[in-house]
Amino acid sequence: MMRKTSLVLLGAAAGAALTVLAIQPPTGLLWTSAKAASSDTYRQLNLFGDIFERVRSHYVEKPDDAKLVESAINGMLNGLDPHSSYMDPKSFRDMQVQTRGEFGGLGIEVTMEDGLVKVVAPIDDTPAARAGIRANDVITHLDDDAVQGMTLNQAVEKMRGPVNTKIRLKVMRKGADKPLEIAITRDIIRVRSVRSRIEGTDVGYIRVTQFNEQTTEGIKKALGDIASQIPADKLRGFVIDMRNNPGGLLDQAISVSDAFLERGEIVSTRGRDPDETQRFNARPGDLTKGKPVIVLINGGSASASEIVAGALQDHKRATLIGTRSFGKGSVQTIIPLGAGNGALRLTTARYYTPAGRSIQAKGIVPDIEVLQDVPEEVKSRAEMRGESSLRGHLKADGEEQAGSQSYVPPEAKDDKALNLALDLMRGVQVNAAFPPSGKAAATMPN
Repeated sequence: MMRKTSLVLLGAAAGAALTVLAIQPPTGLLWTSAKAASSDTYRQLNLFGDIFERVRSHYVEKPDDAKLVESAINGMLNGLDPHSSYMDPKSFRDMQVQTRGEFGGLGIEVTMEDGLVKVVAPIDDTPAARAGIRANDVITHLDDDAVQGMTLNQAVEKMRGPVNTKIRLKVMRKGADKPLEIAITRDIIRVRSVRSRIEGTDVGYIRVTQFNEQTTEGIKKALGDIASQIPADKLRGFVIDMRNNPGGLLDQAISVSDAFLERGEIVSTRGRDPDETQRFNARPGDLTKGKPVIVLINGGSASASEIVAGALQDHKRATLIGTRSFGKGSVQTIIPLGAGNGALRLTTARYYTPAGRSIQAKGIVPDIEVLQDVPEEVKSRAEMRGESSLRGHLKADGEEQAGSQSYVPPEAKDDKALNLALDLMRGVQVNAAFPPSGKAAATMPN
């Protein structure tokens, strides 16, 4: 039998792209020889071939053979669970770009407004910022192609490209008499998955939006920046915000967890074969030097973010505040299918927290639940349905739980979970769950 090199993934929250967890050999996935197939399987394959030929020959219009095969593959995989699927070559490339967290591009955050691309903000120290692109600029043309009629994804794809290649932007700017022509040379752009700031003068706030290849370095830099601004005797602790974080790379979830732990198991994965259970452990060295940690989660916190939250909760290293997480507790393996053929995304294992908890279709329950006041106009979008609501999802070990609130106010002053975290850090409020106490949970039994 031949073992294929593959990418292993954790799924993300509903509506978000799945993201790569790690590069490693597939866990127990072997290409089975035709001899092992049963006679019944052969009959079913013959049935498929018969139907395929009849469709090709007799459908009212001539079908595209490649699309027929791709649809058949997707039908087979979609019948397994919501997270197994076929990725065509473009989808596979896009996934790889997303998980690397870097690409050749301009360095601007954009949105679509009235059919045109509007700049939300240029990213510091990028070609766009150096060329003078400003927030609220409206891009009407990319090279000689009008943006009107493109989707946002099409426009973004056109702005990305090989490093050291040029693109011309026609930009409308408020106050300018005529459109501006701006030429920009593409460079390596790194997606900022981590942002940080000082709350008041005594608490470090770190926001983690996804787990790509840049996340651990981003965490280390954020911790260092905060420590350089607040003297150790004045620093009360850290708030790690992972609300609406759809997940990402397994190795990054492990190393981010490790940044706050001195020892112990972080996560384990278990597939069909018990002998292939994998355990990942922390190494000595807490980068916060034992400072208190509070983690914010909600119904949009999924997969890799649940690994971090579960590890810190089980080890009594952090207090979790917010609402129940999404409940995405399965692992997907990405198996490349050769040049031009895309890749297979297949669910191959469940993951477990250090205490042996499977959060599949359950989620992680915070130590302190905080429900946010939700404006009427966004109430229909404020509730995340959760993994248990997905058709064909893997069943939970025990009782399943529905989704929970995922709304985060745009203004920090209205953010009840964040403000409670700050009050607890400063002793303004007291709760038995902070700081966490008691013996850390035992590792998962064999």
